[in-house]
Amino acid sequence: MSYLWTTIKVKDLVESIDFYENIVDLKVQRRFEAGPDREIAFLAAAAGQTEIELISDQDKTKSDIGKDISLGFEVDSVEEKVKFLKEKGIEIQSGPISPNPQIEFFYVLDPNGVKIQFVENK
Repeated sequence: MSYLWTTIKVKDLVESIDFYENIVDLKVQRRFEAGPDREIAFLAAAAGQTEIELISDQDKTKSDIGKDISLGFEVDSVEEKVKFLKEKGIEIQSGPISPNPQIEFFYVLDPNGVKIQFVENK
């Protein structure tokens, strides 16, 4: 068995794709209409890797996201990523946190309220 994707129902597909492409550094792998008033986009760091599936329904104006779920992405430098996000006007929700000398991380929210964790393994 392999882990394929995580699905997020979004309120604005364009805004969400922009966040995952320009902030998380994922790329759209495929995007398509999936019936009346529904569009789906899959993003990943590279083809064949675990994906984020974004689903947009035209009548959806709010996302129901659990506060205890986060998506983690590895970065080369927490310090550099924090600097980059501040330049983009993205608020740091918590951290940086270093529970031990081998790891440091922090959280931001995507446009739908999903917690995104950026992790540096030292």
